[in-house]
Amino acid sequence: MQLQLEYFLLLAAALFCIGIYGLITSRNAVRVLMSIELLLNAVNLNLMGFSNFLDPQNIKGQVFTVFVITVAAAEAAVGLAIVLAIYRNRDTVDMEQFNLLKW
Repeated sequence: MQLQLEYFLLLAAALFCIGIYGLITSRNAVRVLMSIELLLNAVNLNLMGFSNFLDPQNIKGQVFTVFVITVAAAEAAVGLAIVLAIYRNRDTVDMEQFNLLKW
C-alpha cells in the first residue's frame, strides 16, 4: 500500500500549525527555536511528499530537503549561541527581556 500525497500534506500542515502556534505564543527563546525547527520539518515533509508523488525517479525533493536540513542545523547552532550569550548577560531566556538593541 502506497501512502497518498494527502497524508503527507495533512501531517505537514499539522506540524506547520503547531510551529506557528509555538512561535506566536511562546516567550521562551529555546521554545521559539524549536518552533522554527518544526516549521522547517513541515517544509521537508512537503518537499519529500511532492517529490515522491510527482516524480519518484528523480531525487530533486530529497536534495532540497538535505539543503533545508543543513540550513536548519546552522540556524540552530547560531540561534543557541545567541541565546546563551544573552542568557549570560541577562540571566533569562524570556523573549520580553531581550531589549539589548533598544535605545
